[in-house]
Amino acid sequence: MRSWTTRWLSRALHQNWQAASATAENKPRTYSRFISVVSGFPKNLAQSKYKPGKMGDDAWFIANTKTADVLGVADGVGGWRSYGIDPGEFAMVLMRNCERLVKFSRFDPIKPVNLIASGFRELQDNRKCILGSSTACIVVFNREDSSIYTANIGDSGFIIVRKGEIVHRSEEQQHYFNTPFQLSLPPPGHTDVLSDRPESANTTTFPVCNGDVILVATDGVFDNVPIKLLVDTLQRVEGENDQVKLQMCANSIALMARSLSFDSKFLSPFSVNARRNNINAMGGKPDDITVVLATVAL
Repeated sequence: MRSWTTRWLSRALHQNWQAASATAENKPRTYSRFISVVSGFPKNLAQSKYKPGKMGDDAWFIANTKTADVLGVADGVGGWRSYGIDPGEFAMVLMRNCERLVKFSRFDPIKPVNLIASGFRELQDNRKCILGSSTACIVVFNREDSSIYTANIGDSGFIIVRKGEIVHRSEEQQHYFNTPFQLSLPPPGHTDVLSDRPESANTTTFPVCNGDVILVATDGVFDNVPIKLLVDTLQRVEGENDQVKLQMCANSIALMARSLSFDSKFLSPFSVNARRNNINAMGGKPDDITVVLATVAL
């Protein structure tokens, strides 16, 4: 009898285990995701017309798929304006190309550099012949492995804050001071223009945790707001799921950057870097400002 009971219990436990395993397999897995907002200002408020995804010569996008969240910023090189070329159009179309590729799932979430390359190729093939130059930074959150994959070319960039500290950040790419790496499509005859390949971008992979804060921004932010001030501001929204509060934080960073950029008595990060390059500089650096802010949440 004891033997029969043991066998019955063993069989019942096995069947229950099988049923539980089947239920676990059929239950949809819960993935983390980005909660994202954007803020910013064009350098010249009076002369800039509003366009979705554009801040003066800066451009940005936020896109989502079932398995990935993607953030992107680009900064058009303003020097082209003296040639009658709109510096912001190149950056805007580049970001729109990348956004469309994401939305149609024509990208590999673990290879964002390929996304930049594909977006740039579409620019090259554009019948309108869009000219100019731009930096680019793409951050992809791959939900399946809870990691971000990044590609950054130039001096836009990102930082990730966890428990009040930067745990991961982009590396700035400069040919020399104030001359970042850039993607370029110059007019015919301009053979001396800096033109870097998309594959030159710095690429990184980093595992993130629920509550992490990710800031993706153009140099209008990083050139004007000291990194400690950025971290102090970002840590206030660690673990925050309220999009309104995130928007307030993004607005605060954008306002700080703009205010400091026009402060002639402020020793900005840009001025500090200039002095390291034997250039006597003081004050902020007026520029277009783009802030894309996200937190990792279930």
